Amino acid sequence: MSFETFKVQGANYDDCVQKVRWEYGEKAVVMKRRAVRVGGVLGLFTREGVEVTGYISTDLRYASGGSYAAPARPLDFETEKQKILAAAPVPVNKPDPTLEKLLARVETLTEKIDAKALPQRDEEHPTLVRLEDLFAQNDFSLNYTKAMLDRVRKEFSLDALEDFDAVQDRVIEWIGETITIYTETPVRRPPRILVLVGPTGVGKTTTIAKLAAAYGVHGRWGERLRVVMITIDGYRIAARDQLEKYGSIMEIPVAYANNNEELRKTIAFHQDSADLILVDTIGKSPRDAVELAKMKAFLDACGPAAEVHLAMTAGTKYSDVREILRQFTPFNYRSVVVTKLDETSRVGNVISALFADGKPVSYITNGQGVEEYIHRAGVVRFLINLEGFRIDRDAIEKQFGEQ
Repeated sequence: MSFETFKVQGANYDDCVQKVRWEYGEKAVVMKRRAVRVGGVLGLFTREGVEVTGYISTDLRYASGGSYAAPARPLDFETEKQKILAAAPVPVNKPDPTLEKLLARVETLTEKIDAKALPQRDEEHPTLVRLEDLFAQNDFSLNYTKAMLDRVRKEFSLDALEDFDAVQDRVIEWIGETITIYTETPVRRPPRILVLVGPTGVGKTTTIAKLAAAYGVHGRWGERLRVVMITIDGYRIAARDQLEKYGSIMEIPVAYANNNEELRKTIAFHQDSADLILVDTIGKSPRDAVELAKMKAFLDACGPAAEVHLAMTAGTKYSDVREILRQFTPFNYRSVVVTKLDETSRVGNVISALFADGKPVSYITNGQGVEEYIHRAGVVRFLINLEGFRIDRDAIEKQFGEQ
């Protein structure tokens, strides 16, 4: 049996429960709740709220007679858990330690529960078992996997399931349909201002340099543009030196800004001499809400027309991707830049998370070389990185366009 934990915030407990039911359905089990501060900017104007945490089981099994049903849950575990929940309601401002321990054990027991549930896989059609294994091999989320398997059950008859290659070809198409590609919107008048934000260590500075090379040196996606790079990462001298070195090699100007006013003046100075201004920012932990709020205020100096893109590494695990997407929401980022694709062999985590949050992807980087190894995002680039699936490249390029 497979579990996935969740964390939801809302104005009050009932609001949280409604959100949980909306996103995860009736199978979601709320394990604890606690008081939190939500909203606000720079630590001001926050309000009281509630955060609930729990888990959901998404495992379905093939039942006799050609229909599918959920397997029997471990009754004793569920019964005792409900007794604990009923006997020990959690005060909003003081989480119950018993429930804290129970929630922690849910994740540690998952592997053991899964191992005991494996014999039930014999009840599934072999094609569904193979597909489930492929989704797991590629780190797709449980919810994404369940949705895909449910669609297979719905659209393929038992006879049709015998042709695994035909089924997996269709599943590949469905996966491709869940990937949204960012479409650049032409600016009314130059310059286009592209701001890159993201956690520490995702390669923002290198990505800024790669974008500068692609647009300003090679004219990779059209005519060569007049590019300016600006860094506001005054705390990391190495990052400034790195960007300056890139700028010198590519003969692209590099500027520095240490506060809102300097950033505003720097952009204004290059307003008439640049087609594209690339802004490199300070790496921040997605859990540092106060610093993220300060960064947002800093970037407001870029103006309302600035495009904010969120960078994250391809190897980030699914739950962390979802958390990063949520924490950087105040930046109103337009798309996600997936970096270091070459450092992982699994992309299901990113595909699942972006689909769950409805976020498009704009660029992909897959190497250390600055003057290459950056691509405009495309569905085919993700699909050809799936492990274990048989990829008919001609077919997917025909459907999704050559990448």
